[in-house]
Amino acid sequence: MNGVRCLAEGLAFPESPLPMNDGSVLVSEIAGGRVTRVDPDGICRPFALTGGGPNGIAALPDGRLVVCQNGGSRFGLAPWPYDFEGCVRLFRPVGPPEHPVTPGLQIVDATGVVTTLATEFTSRSGNTHALVRPSDICVDAHGGFYLTDGGTTRGRSRTVTGLLYGTVDGGLREIVYPLEMPNGVALSPDGGSLYVAETRTRRIWHFELEAPGVVGRSRGLATVPAGGPLNVGGADGVCVDDAGRILVATLGTGGVTVFSPTGAMLGAIPADDPMTTNVALSADGRTLFMTLASTGRLIAVADWHSRLHPVT
Repeated sequence: MNGVRCLAEGLAFPESPLPMNDGSVLVSEIAGGRVTRVDPDGICRPFALTGGGPNGIAALPDGRLVVCQNGGSRFGLAPWPYDFEGCVRLFRPVGPPEHPVTPGLQIVDATGVVTTLATEFTSRSGNTHALVRPSDICVDAHGGFYLTDGGTTRGRSRTVTGLLYGTVDGGLREIVYPLEMPNGVALSPDGGSLYVAETRTRRIWHFELEAPGVVGRSRGLATVPAGGPLNVGGADGVCVDDAGRILVATLGTGGVTVFSPTGAMLGAIPADDPMTTNVALSADGRTLFMTLASTGRLIAVADWHSRLHPVT
């Protein structure tokens, strides 16, 4: 597709593209246990060795990174989404890691040094709980951050999790519970609305914020369409542009689905990897970055808003 450029390939299940001021893009490599810098010329350089499975990353006001450490997974080729006729085989998580680390939040300084910030949170009932599998994160104008804990499935049981808010000095507290496999999280341009994607339900939630970390009204905003060989899918990473449009990394179909602030579906930008895990925009909002995890690529789409395809 004209205007679409592969910035890097050979990445180990990339997630959470984070454009930097120098034109480079940081990505987490979940299967590699590291955060990598992709230079504008496509050269990849290690930035931080986190171990485990670094998932969502975000920049704090002081320039440090906060990293969702999900604890790690074992990766390999396996049927997706289910082992039925017509499924595809993808490089994806297939089981528990050989060398797990404690799930939590990590801080990475400018030199790449990694420290642990938190491994537990306070629930709405006042009890302390361990983080299960932190997924994605966004930082507000006050330096606080919204965090989804994606949970995990073991056998026929699934951990029910929710949405957290925290600060570097104040710990983590739960602000929404329960959510079904919460994943991508992003703020509106004015900071008054928060959007959260539920992977399994394909639902995008809209939470009105009364103050930092204080949720007022909420509603189901939209549902990401299914697609792919078995007509299934999921909602993964989320970002919001300056006009308030919500961009959702779409599993199954692959690519990005775009919604208006009212929830109307505006179109999609397809990609050839059904495991499109996350999205981000350049500082000027014109270039869209996508991580295509199962094929290990970071791609850039120039003038993305002019390339929307109708969704049928």
